[in-house]
Amino acid sequence: MTTRSTRSPRRRTVVALAVVLAVLAGFMVRLVDIQVVNADEHVADSLEIALRGSQTLYGTRGQIVDETGQTLAGSILEYDCQLDPLLITQIDAQVLDEKSDARLWAEVSDDVAEILETTPDAVREIVGAALAADPGSRYAELERGVSTEQFRALADLGTPYIVCLQHPARAYPDGAVAGNLVGFVGTDGDALEGLEKSYDDCLTATNGKRAYQKGKDGVIIPGTKVQQDAVDGGTLELTIHRDLQWYLQQLIGEQVQDMRAERGAILVVETATGKIRAAAEYPTADPNEPGAVEGVRGSKIFEGTFEPGSTFKALTAATVIDAGGQTPASTVVASSLENFPGGARVRDAFQHPAYTYTLAGVLIDSSNAGISKFSERVPSSTRYEYFKKFGIGSGSAVQFSGEESGDIHPVDEWGAQTTYNTSFGQGLTTTMPELAGAYGAIANGGLRMPLSLIESCTTADGTVVEPELPEPTRVISESTSAQVRAMLENVFLQAPYAKAVEIPGYRIGGKTGTGEKSDGKGGYKAGVYYTTMVGFAPADDPEYVVVVTLDEPKKVTSSAANATAFQKAMTQVLKTYRVMPSTTAPKLLPKFG
Repeated sequence: MTTRSTRSPRRRTVVALAVVLAVLAGFMVRLVDIQVVNADEHVADSLEIALRGSQTLYGTRGQIVDETGQTLAGSILEYDCQLDPLLITQIDAQVLDEKSDARLWAEVSDDVAEILETTPDAVREIVGAALAADPGSRYAELERGVSTEQFRALADLGTPYIVCLQHPARAYPDGAVAGNLVGFVGTDGDALEGLEKSYDDCLTATNGKRAYQKGKDGVIIPGTKVQQDAVDGGTLELTIHRDLQWYLQQLIGEQVQDMRAERGAILVVETATGKIRAAAEYPTADPNEPGAVEGVRGSKIFEGTFEPGSTFKALTAATVIDAGGQTPASTVVASSLENFPGGARVRDAFQHPAYTYTLAGVLIDSSNAGISKFSERVPSSTRYEYFKKFGIGSGSAVQFSGEESGDIHPVDEWGAQTTYNTSFGQGLTTTMPELAGAYGAIANGGLRMPLSLIESCTTADGTVVEPELPEPTRVISESTSAQVRAMLENVFLQAPYAKAVEIPGYRIGGKTGTGEKSDGKGGYKAGVYYTTMVGFAPADDPEYVVVVTLDEPKKVTSSAANATAFQKAMTQVLKTYRVMPSTTAPKLLPKFG
């Protein structure tokens, strides 16, 4: 029998046990919260508050490679080296007291200077200045950006007062090859130009951190290390071919110098895919020394606009065939100077009487008057719509940093003169990518493919991210495409420069353009031109479009200045991609009706 006197102690025991269990449960809940539920938050807090020592773990910025995997931009290790001035004085004192067989700083500093390619006095001044400011100084910066070779040489000196901390740095192993595209990063690692900037999200690494507690003697306390690993940047694969890019850069450099031009460029596009296989220009920047060439940083291919001149006659011809019922054999009567409604006057580049030109003949002779008369066979609004479908004024899908778009005003802003000038490439501007895309549509059965410069970004965990591109645009019918291609092939067969652009064994087609340059005051500069040659091959089954431009050539001021570079560029493209020679013969079209 349980009495009241025995029940009371038991109740107290049960209550006490319950309290103890409740306290333990509270501790358990708190422990789970700290170590499981909010572990990351508490680790972060500990890194910021509890742990006194830390070290940045640098992630590696991603590579930029060409279509074959060759490196255009990568990361190397560099070192920031520092000195301990107080330790230097202490060791020197021990040496002078014959308590150490170490070398004196006066001797070591000679070796340091030789390794860093500076003077011994400059090295010794670093230590002297630090001690003058603080006799107990334990830190003085020796040099930043020390190479791995220099770091190893410093380490071989065996001195305890030289410490070097490693960090990644950017390197461009092929120098200026594709330098206009790749761009560069600053000394602080920030992307400043080109694809380095445009695709910084793909390439950027996430740094990690190692933190720890140290005792008074500077020794790391065991068990206190906490580490967050770095995440490397992704690999950006381009569509360009490095070796082709290198060749074309040498070629356009020679052509610019030979023609005494201000600059020049070559753009190569694969017609079936819209992929840019080369985008060479001169002058261009070396990303290893981005400031070496004054005023040259980015890519004028993407950042420059120009009046395309007679290259636009092919777009007008395609429009009047596709929307106006014309054919290569359709005719107009045109003399070298024609007057049009509204007071517009159009003049050809050469004197001639009234010819009964075929549409093919207008392109072959590059008659401004003739194409102006053909342009009347469709409404101006229709021509404008076709120009826009060809991609003029729309830029490209490349997303290149600083990219410009051409400028074509709405039809209601065209005056009488502009109405006719636009038919032969004046009164509007375009870019090399836009022009390449337009000719790509003509060469690709009338289907304009969006241009691309990026194959993919492969992240550090292996995920492959491809760029989102617009859908292809149907510009003209396949029949129209075939007719325009035939006319452009005849341009390269029958034009005065035909021999200069001929590639034995291959059928090619294209057009030239000599655009005037604005004087910034509503007029044009006298005797100054921007010349263009654009073409495709093989003409019977086009695989590649090549555009060559020269800015203000002085030796030859017409677009014939581009012929040599175009012929060599297209020849190299066909060799690089092993395009088979043509097996059919072209059909000659009449110039006159």
